[in-house]
Amino acid sequence: MIEQALEEALAQCRLTRGEFSELLVRLLDYGVICREESQVEAQLYDRFQRCEQLIREWLAPLGLRLQHDSRFQFIRVYPPGSEVPGLPDQEEPHHGGLRARLSQWEVAAILVLRVEYDKALREGQVDDSGCVALSLEALELGLRNLLKMSLPDKLAERKSLLKKLRQLRLVQFAGDDAEPLAETWLRVRPTIAHFVTESTLQQLFDGQPAGEPEERITPESEDHSLFVATESE
Repeated sequence: MIEQALEEALAQCRLTRGEFSELLVRLLDYGVICREESQVEAQLYDRFQRCEQLIREWLAPLGLRLQHDSRFQFIRVYPPGSEVPGLPDQEEPHHGGLRARLSQWEVAAILVLRVEYDKALREGQVDDSGCVALSLEALELGLRNLLKMSLPDKLAERKSLLKKLRQLRLVQFAGDDAEPLAETWLRVRPTIAHFVTESTLQQLFDGQPAGEPEERITPESEDHSLFVATESE
């Protein structure tokens, strides 16, 4: 019965079972799909738009919830019990078995990215895709000012951190392993505003002593806000 219902639903969406499976597996594996990330994700995002309701129906019994931002064209799946922007909290208790395990550096970097994104948003330093340019130097400064931390000392650990942020579809960056990491510019996606909730951000600032606002190291123009190329799959 389930098989027949699925086949009928897929026929209405003009999708094969293989295409539906590929989309579902990718979404559950990565947790997020951004249309502008790559040609592959653009195709998957367009496919999702044809079967959004069906995807939601398949994820709902698992307690998984979807956030679809049609303006910035991304989809993110949240594990049971997560706080999802724009959606009511789930009442059922969950133990967080499906939640991503982030390192201390990853959590700290994500918090700073959200703070810097909000600053740029207030200053109007946002490109047409809702993204913000941020130098690695600015990220380092933010870590020191807000959390009294710094980026990992080892180059391999820094690269691993940046790759994790990109995997979460929170940033983009151009370049390869041959380029100096210090010259890297990040393109912070609007997804960061949904990844870190307002309540989490408020808790961060509640723990900060009052004082003069920190100087922000970001470009005054949008010259660095768009990267010529993004890394392929």
